[in-house]
Parts: sequence; structure tokens; C-alpha cells
Amino acid sequence: MKRLFMATALAAITTSTLTFAADVGVSISIGQPGFYGRIDIGDFPNPRLIYAQPVIIDRGVRMHQGPIYLRVPPGHAKHWKKHCHEYNACGEQVYFVHNDWYEREYVPRYQEQHRDRRDERQDDYRDDRHANQKNEGKGHGHNH
Repeated sequence: MKRLFMATALAAITTSTLTFAADVGVSISIGQPGFYGRIDIGDFPNPRLIYAQPVIIDRGVRMHQGPIYLRVPPGHAKHWKKHCHEYNACGEQVYFVHNDWYEREYVPRYQEQHRDRRDERQDDYRDDRHANQKNEGKGHGHNH
């Protein structure tokens, strides 16, 4: 009886822990220090690369796109064959960017560019709200 009680209690604790863990979510997007994945080089300065030549893992599927630039956790570039599917990049020409380049060059510039766009969208929103408030006052009065 004691074993049954312990097994039931352990199962309840495990289930509640797994449920709690499943409810926790973390979202990190491009331009943040903890982001790993594909980055758009665009007009950024040439990145510092881990390998001078692109790495291609041919698994029978070739996308034939231009090169892809990735920031990956330590060890993923070295063992790319094991990790390329996680980035949907098997069969692609992949360049791995150095972590320090990403954090010192890419992140600040990316955030600055997107801060400007976010500020523009907020200004447009304010202008729209102001125009709507002006229009609400018109046409509701008496005819003279």
C-alpha cells in the first residue's frame, strides 16, 4: 500500500512538473543577443565568418538559393551534418558568422534600423488617431 501511495505521489509530481514546464515559453527574435538562426546580411558590413568557405551538407535536397548566413550555438558549425535540419539548411551554402560580430556589429545596427521603423509606425498611428478625432467632430452638428 505504501508503494502504491509513493508511486501515485511521484506520478502526480512528475505530471504537474511536466505540465508547468510545457506552459513556459521563451521567445527570442533576430537582433537579440540570444537569437540563433538565419540572419539577413543585407547592407551590413561583411561579417566575420567561422569558415572562409561555405559549408554544404548534401542530403539529396538542394534548394539552389544564394548563400545563407547563420548564427549558431557553439558546436553546431563544427557538427553541421548533425544540425543542418534544425535550421532547414541542409543542401544550402551556409556561412557561419562569429558570435562577436553578431553581438557587436549586427545587433546594435539591426535594433537601430528597426527602432526607426517602429517609431515611424507609432507616428503614423498617432497621425491617424488625430485625423480620426478631427473627423469625429465634423458632420455631427446642426445644419446652418
